[in-house]
Amino acid sequence: MKKILDVILLGIMITLMAGCSSGGNGSTPTTFAISGTVSGVVAANVTINLASGVNNSTTTASDGTYSFTGLGNGTYIVTPILKGYIFTPTNQVVTISGVNVTGQNFTSISKASTFIGMWTWESGSKTFNQPGSYVTKGSADAGNIPGARASSVSWKDSSDDLWLFGGFGYDSAGNVDLLNDLWKFDGTNWTWVSGSKTSNQPGSYGTKGSADPGNVPGARSSSVSWIDSSGNLWLFGGWYSVDNFYVLNDLWKFDGTNWTWVSGSNTYNQAGSYITKGSADARNVPGARSSSVSWIDSSGYLWLFGGWGYDSAGNVGLLNDLWKFDGANWTWVSGSKTYGQVGSYVTKGTAAAGNVPGARSSSVSWIDSSGYLWLFGGWGYDSAGNVGLLNDLWKFDGANWTWVSGSNTYNQAGSAVAVGDTAAGNIPGARQYSVSWIDSSDNLWLFGGIGYDFAGNVNLLNDLWIFDGTNWTWLSGYGQVGSYGTIGHAVTSNIPGARSSSVSWIDSSGYLWLFGGYDYDSATNDGGYLNDLWLYQP
Repeated sequence: MKKILDVILLGIMITLMAGCSSGGNGSTPTTFAISGTVSGVVAANVTINLASGVNNSTTTASDGTYSFTGLGNGTYIVTPILKGYIFTPTNQVVTISGVNVTGQNFTSISKASTFIGMWTWESGSKTFNQPGSYVTKGSADAGNIPGARASSVSWKDSSDDLWLFGGFGYDSAGNVDLLNDLWKFDGTNWTWVSGSKTSNQPGSYGTKGSADPGNVPGARSSSVSWIDSSGNLWLFGGWYSVDNFYVLNDLWKFDGTNWTWVSGSNTYNQAGSYITKGSADARNVPGARSSSVSWIDSSGYLWLFGGWGYDSAGNVGLLNDLWKFDGANWTWVSGSKTYGQVGSYVTKGTAAAGNVPGARSSSVSWIDSSGYLWLFGGWGYDSAGNVGLLNDLWKFDGANWTWVSGSNTYNQAGSAVAVGDTAAGNIPGARQYSVSWIDSSDNLWLFGGIGYDFAGNVNLLNDLWIFDGTNWTWLSGYGQVGSYGTIGHAVTSNIPGARSSSVSWIDSSGYLWLFGGYDYDSATNDGGYLNDLWLYQP
């Protein structure tokens, strides 16, 4: 009897084992698959690498599809590779947890054989979240370095010295919050000029219109700044508290030694005062706001556009008002005194009184040699009243706006034929928190931010673009971590990592300087604040 029972039990065990190994009905699979598709300029014969405990690779089929099978639970990195092409995204981090993972797709883009321009890592750290090093106030020192930060403001003076103020980042003790420190970089060393090495400092306003050693703007981020023909630094508005929606409309001037509170209020969340459009008036003042854009024209006048803040009725939202400051009074030039205005896109390429960009924040701006103002992208209203990321390019001639390039609808992906190729269909994706500048040939330059890549995904970006007045050219970058090389040495493989909310300058040689911002360093895809300083030579 026992032998018979043993045989029966053995038979049951064999049956169960056969069922598990064959994956029959009622069984639980023990291995899984990752699959996806490569599309774009090239799809077939792309090598797909799979990195985990054991590396593996496969090649895409003629229709661009690929798959990896026989995989266990765990985390994998999928990376496409083909000489002469780059891919967006650069890789996919995939976690298998008991089911197959599909839809791991990539878009291929041609890469030109010639590299245009080189980046040099000049100063700061290649890892994020570094505290500031404040050695002695007022003295240039190799040990001085601003802490990692984003959403600061910057200037360049007549001596080609770079100036940096405030933002959200790390103080001397490694605390992260709003800053009010003022720094100068002479091309070799940083000088801590003014403000505190401790975060969250209140403003000391003194008497409006009077310079005083005790005056200093309070800690803030997302302000606007400029420098006038006399070399004075100007600062307007910004975030006063990141925990609450507190914004400012105070206007300050720094003469190289002391700060002067020039205009606006010493309290937060002030409504705008719009007296008469087109006329300078002592009673005019923009409402409190952050994330605006600004320009300086050939007469040394400041121009201020939009942002997130308070309209004439004290309501808060996205703005599209355009202001001019002549050194004494503000003029309300264009746009609405009411928040939440949609864009009016009449005819692309034609100046018209009916044209006006929609309300927005976190755009970028330039001014050309003719004194025309240029505005690109941001977060705001399109022609249909939708709110999202924009990639429209506008020009203001002093009287009317022209819609020059980009879409009148929101959330558009970028498009480019190849790195270094100029084509009519090229366009940067919709984005905000980028940096911009204009060169001596009136070409417009655009770098990074957060927005839409070529595949239509929202990512931090490090793409570099140039606009020649007619077409956009994509020059480098597509959303990767930084490649720093050796400090002080320019090589073609160097590139700042993807980031947003950086600041930038142009020196007298036409070279771009880029500082800090938020996210990718040299080693990780995790978020953080940066204090690296870069030089780009076209």
